[in-house]
Amino acid sequence: MQVSIQTTSGLERKLTVGVPAERVDNEVNVRLQKASKTVRLDGFRPGKVPMKVMKQRFGAGVRQEVMQEVMNQSFSEAIAQENIQPAGMPSIEPKNIEAGSDLEYVATFEIFPEIETKDYSSMTVEKPVAEVGDEDVSKMIETLREQQSTWEEVDRVAAEGDQVNINYVGTKDGEAFEGGTADNSPLELGSNRMIPGFEDGIAGMKAGEEKVISLTFPEDYQAEELKGAAVEFTVTVNSVAEKKLAELNDELFEKFGVKEGGEEKFREDVAGNMKRELENATKGKVKNQVMDALVAAHDDLQLPQALIKQEITALKQQMVQQFGGQAASLDVDSLLPDDMFTEQADRRVRLGLVLNEYISSEDLTADPDKVKETIEGFAATYEDPEEVINYYYNNQQQLQEVQSMVLEDSVVEKLMDQATVTEKACSYDEVMAPEAPPETGEE
Repeated sequence: MQVSIQTTSGLERKLTVGVPAERVDNEVNVRLQKASKTVRLDGFRPGKVPMKVMKQRFGAGVRQEVMQEVMNQSFSEAIAQENIQPAGMPSIEPKNIEAGSDLEYVATFEIFPEIETKDYSSMTVEKPVAEVGDEDVSKMIETLREQQSTWEEVDRVAAEGDQVNINYVGTKDGEAFEGGTADNSPLELGSNRMIPGFEDGIAGMKAGEEKVISLTFPEDYQAEELKGAAVEFTVTVNSVAEKKLAELNDELFEKFGVKEGGEEKFREDVAGNMKRELENATKGKVKNQVMDALVAAHDDLQLPQALIKQEITALKQQMVQQFGGQAASLDVDSLLPDDMFTEQADRRVRLGLVLNEYISSEDLTADPDKVKETIEGFAATYEDPEEVINYYYNNQQQLQEVQSMVLEDSVVEKLMDQATVTEKACSYDEVMAPEAPPETGEE
């Protein structure tokens, strides 16, 4: 087998492969001879079809099948021979496929870039430091009570925070417009679910009252015919209800897995969960800084476009899954153009390549004890921790994800030893707040 390689541009390579004719011809003959023993053709007894007839009837199809297999096999042999690692699938173009001649084809593909070893000693990391105080626990308990709250009808005027049940009819120039009518529709005042002014117009109304509210749709409203349109809504309030927070009692405690110990045990469990969340959030913020530094240190790294395209496809699929059953009716390519994901895909591919190289060069592995500790941490928030632990260890994909997390944590720890780390005193809420996305200068 003859192999020659050519660098066309950047990471792209062209591999020209020549395969001796005998390799293809011999395999074609073997398959035709095997098929002749079972094939049935008019005028011939089973197993007695001459090879000449077999070649006339089936030779072209069998040869096409064999050539495809030989090209795939010989490509794998060629890249192993040349010690090349393609990034993505090759594009294979046959150059000579004539029977009796050597098979020749050109495979075009990208390779992985060489990643230069960097000095990370100039890396700086700001580590947030916070504690879970009594006030934080009390605030969290109020949030949990609100999550379990109920609505209780009241005989008074509606105010912000109340839930009203309403009928309404919207008209434009005296005519009802599409989507502007509803009966028995629940609406929480202050949710800003409706257009500006709608909820404010209902505040102060009681059950049984009717009112006409004159409004103007925003100029950027999604329905073209309603952009900036002056409309009227005739609103009838059917009922007014106020939010009633769940009481601190055994019923509430049991919903959160506390069956004994009352409020004291409930408060203890809430504090414990908050401390675990705080620790994870702190680690996450530190990890993000380290990963950002890795990406920045390799901003000149040339990336295989094949990997970028694969990542864009994966990101699209993740977003499409959020549409659920509606996804089948969506024009995904126009709704989700590649440009939406290019920057994120670039970062993921760049970081993945750099991490893999660092892990390999430092010979890092996922410590089984830390994997076990991580899984036990996940399981601690569930009613039956042992069941959750067994689930992770019996599910290879889930276990690999945890191992990858632990391995990334090992990278962070090792790089933190080289970095300059400063501590910043923060509140619980500051550490738990999600980080703002990086500014790109684009709308």
